[in-house]
Amino acid sequence: MNEMADVDQVIALLATQNYVVDRRLATSVFLALRLKRPLLLEGEAGVGKTELAKALAAALNTPLIRLQCYEGLDVAQAAYEWNVARQMLEIRLAEAVHETDRQAVAGSLYRRELLIERPLLAALTRPVSPVLLIDELDRADEPFEAFLLETLAENQITIPELGTIHAEHPPIVLLTSNRTREIHDALRRRCLYAWVDYPDAARELDILRLKAPQASERLAEQVVRFVQQMRALDLFKSPGVAEAIDWTHALVALDAMALDPDSIEATLGVLLKYQDDITRLSRPEIDRLLAQLRAQGALPA
Repeated sequence: MNEMADVDQVIALLATQNYVVDRRLATSVFLALRLKRPLLLEGEAGVGKTELAKALAAALNTPLIRLQCYEGLDVAQAAYEWNVARQMLEIRLAEAVHETDRQAVAGSLYRRELLIERPLLAALTRPVSPVLLIDELDRADEPFEAFLLETLAENQITIPELGTIHAEHPPIVLLTSNRTREIHDALRRRCLYAWVDYPDAARELDILRLKAPQASERLAEQVVRFVQQMRALDLFKSPGVAEAIDWTHALVALDAMALDPDSIEATLGVLLKYQDDITRLSRPEIDRLLAQLRAQGALPA
């Protein structure tokens, strides 16, 4: 079910997986599906880029194939590699039967069944179109992007010893980047693009209602307002939606009915991941943010 009638259907389909999407991002997903183009998602960590790929795969009832990028990632780990152990066994078997045709032996070492599929190749050979998530592409080295170009542009991978493998059922490709480095223009041109920003207060509250339903409406609203205020501070890493959800779960686990300085101070390690940021959010700063919530009517005076 990769053909969407309109953007509203994309919004409704993702909603079945408890993924709240704004219309702008839903339009990008719709166009990626309709035009069969890769979609590059950029934004801060924790805003829901990876979750979008997971929700889309679940909503379409198709496999999710995830390639987690990292420094030093190469073709053998990302696309394919030959089964060296099987190849060595083939050589020994040929020696045991006194096979003298070296060319025939060499050719037999590069059969399709001796090829180990990694995520990129696996995504091209599935009997249905999977969702291929190339996650945190900015963490991989720049030369890896050059290898990706053929896969993204042609839905194929060329293996020197075997030939070109083309996808009969092209994958739905989503790439994510946290912008720790710039993605090269050549790759960007092959993709549609969407910036995934922090949600506004109303949409974040909708997300918390779905992801942390055990929290009271009052607590969820206070969490959203407090986190939204924190993102305006000069922090090294502002809390994302994922951290807001985790923080809500933590507060519920501590039986907190409303935000107070002690519960906030005790749980900052759930919300913030750097000691400098935790130090920045000192007790006077917490009191100041809570005072703003009282002024807004979110906390009792």
